[in-house]
Amino acid sequence: MSTLPFKQTSRSSQSQKLISQRIDPACLMRIKSLELRAKSVVEGTWKGLHRSPYHGFSVEFTEYREYTPGDDPRHIDWKLAARSNQHFIKRFEEETNLCCHMLLDLSSSMQFDSLGYSKSDYAKTLVATFAYFLSTQRDASGLIIFHEHIDSIVPARFTRGQLRRILIELERPPQGTHTNLVSPLKHAVETIKKRGLVVLISDLMTSVDELNTQLGYLRAKGHEVALFQILDPAEVHLNFHETAIFEDLETGERISLNPKIAQEYYLQQFNAHQDSIQTICRKQGVHYHKLTTDTPLEVGLSDFLTDRAA
Repeated sequence: MSTLPFKQTSRSSQSQKLISQRIDPACLMRIKSLELRAKSVVEGTWKGLHRSPYHGFSVEFTEYREYTPGDDPRHIDWKLAARSNQHFIKRFEEETNLCCHMLLDLSSSMQFDSLGYSKSDYAKTLVATFAYFLSTQRDASGLIIFHEHIDSIVPARFTRGQLRRILIELERPPQGTHTNLVSPLKHAVETIKKRGLVVLISDLMTSVDELNTQLGYLRAKGHEVALFQILDPAEVHLNFHETAIFEDLETGERISLNPKIAQEYYLQQFNAHQDSIQTICRKQGVHYHKLTTDTPLEVGLSDFLTDRAA
């Protein structure tokens, strides 16, 4: 029996060249350790690719600026004041250059696979790769796992044990059924005070009616937002050849279906859903990236970083 959710919802030439040079996802998923998967991806090709524009007070001095009322006098350079008779504040680079919050969908539809590993396996590896990379860059990372409600939260921090805390949460077996995008996004809007990067990772096999509103709130608060849509190649093409029973992984509903007959209608609905998502992302200035689970992670991440730098 085949299983497939009913409700279905540019890669650059450089990326195409990268495909043959990167780790085959099927090989990557055979590595049991999430940390080792992440390390393999990061140390392969992805180092030193960004510096955050956000500054605060921390350990590394970067520049001076003139003192203004309200500044903490502890940061005045008194030696410079004695020489110049002016007061300047030492501006330090934040100990954590970037604060990244990752929102991971682990609903039942994320368990679908046609390649021997599921969308959730792929998405967890993506999150682990982000977290590993951010830790090497002295950036803060946090994680919210959700399905029909928020399942677990790892607050964003840059500490020695932060990567381990995120990996432990990722190792937990999925518990959820339906997808509810509103709950984690509303939580992010209400609780993330410091502007940074919010990354939503989901197959988006659900209504996107509220997506526009919630992404708009995040953008209005000054956050940079990225949306990674994780799909199985079979969901994109519905390239099954025989009549089979298809099961909605989120409701358990089953239906006998001839894929050759249903393919045209399915693709119409699927493409309309995709258009809606991409329109919302363009409207809200959200980085949108569709990754099928046969795409080497390095390619998707390279596309994302290229998009950020543009």
